[in-house]
Amino acid sequence: MKRKVLAGTAATLTAVVMMAGSAMAQDYKVGIIQFVDDASLNQIEKAIEKRLDEISAEGEDQFIYEGCVYNGQADPTTLNQIATQLIADEVDVIIPIATPAAQIVQTATEDNQIPVVFSAVSDPVGAGLAESMEAPGANITGTSDALNTTAILDLMFAANPDIQSVGLLYSQSEDSSRQPIADAKAYLEEKGVEVVEKTGTNNTEVSQAADALIAAGVDAVFTPTDNTVMTAELAIYEKFIEAGIPHYAGADSFALNGAFCGYGVDYTNLGTATADMVVDILKGADPAATPILTFDNGIATVNTETAEVLGIDYSGFAEKCTAVVETVTAEEFE
Repeated sequence: MKRKVLAGTAATLTAVVMMAGSAMAQDYKVGIIQFVDDASLNQIEKAIEKRLDEISAEGEDQFIYEGCVYNGQADPTTLNQIATQLIADEVDVIIPIATPAAQIVQTATEDNQIPVVFSAVSDPVGAGLAESMEAPGANITGTSDALNTTAILDLMFAANPDIQSVGLLYSQSEDSSRQPIADAKAYLEEKGVEVVEKTGTNNTEVSQAADALIAAGVDAVFTPTDNTVMTAELAIYEKFIEAGIPHYAGADSFALNGAFCGYGVDYTNLGTATADMVVDILKGADPAATPILTFDNGIATVNTETAEVLGIDYSGFAEKCTAVVETVTAEEFE
């Protein structure tokens, strides 16, 4: 951490005595690495910047991120280069947004132990980022957007109790999808519902997987908090609408980009909480002993344009959610 130090003169000795018992103002250099460009992660990054600016304006300490904000565009080589650059720039903390970025930063900071505060990691323990949610155990902690899979599937059957088959659309390369997909399989198998799995690791493959689910005649599609599918949503949502298939997914940005329903956390609140945690860590909190923060997964976001075309009555969602938010199709949140 960079600190302002007083030289050893009589004048400064007097100043030190006068300042006894009060903290000296400090400048902290904050590095931010966003995994990929999508609506949810963009929300988080903007909220982090806004909150750091607010905290800087409220007190003497300054949390400086200018020149240290990067987007890896889902490329591991680029993400590694960014992590190396931030370490060379001697940042005081690194904020990786999304699981793949957090895993790369975790590896990059093993030797130097720069504090890491991740955001939007769905399964920190399963991804190998933490020993437990209560005590991560190393130089890394953060905020999780863990998905309540049962809750979103309950919405699916509230809208259509007669579903016979459900498509699972996700990327096998995303650790954040592993547990929700396992949970979805268990839920659907218990109900005696057919499960059709299709995966993709890029936009083209996701589009082909969507075509395969449509050809299979599934009644609905579920996608967890999967950034690979998220970046492809604008390219596939019309396919599902034309086929009469509602797409349920683990983030509001899916609904913004055309899916029928997104369910999960408020990503602006997630980013704000991440920034608050960064400040706590920089002011002395131990990442190893700082619990990973989770949120109430209770907000359903419904695309009203998609709902109208599909003819879905979602009035029953209000009984099963903290809130129901309505949106229309767009690339980014306003």
